[in-house]
Amino acid sequence: MACRATFDLDILIEASEENAQKLLDALTEIGFATAQLTSAKEIVDTEITIFTDRIRLDVQTSTPGIQFENAWRHRRTMTYEGQEFEVVSFSDLIQSKTAAAREVDLEDVRILTSGEKESDSED
Repeated sequence: MACRATFDLDILIEASEENAQKLLDALTEIGFATAQLTSAKEIVDTEITIFTDRIRLDVQTSTPGIQFENAWRHRRTMTYEGQEFEVVSFSDLIQSKTAAAREVDLEDVRILTSGEKESDSED
């Protein structure tokens, strides 16, 4: 299967000021200076907040085609270099990219669904 490299990390968060503050605290702790340029309220009031430090980090309080509660319920856990991460399920990823309907997202859907899909039986 062909893959497309992306140069950012998208994070979907539950849109609450308490949760956004936890994210800002964590980003500050790991040295994201741009985390000090915004507030939890601004994150919650904005659909997407972009942080550009060592990497580009797009924090989304909503995303096309999926709701946070459903995405959280369907999430998958993956391990990379010994660290566990919660990631969106394959079917929610396809649903979101389809709803976004940008050319690049629709091409991703075509590529991701053209070959063998990873098992995502709970969706």
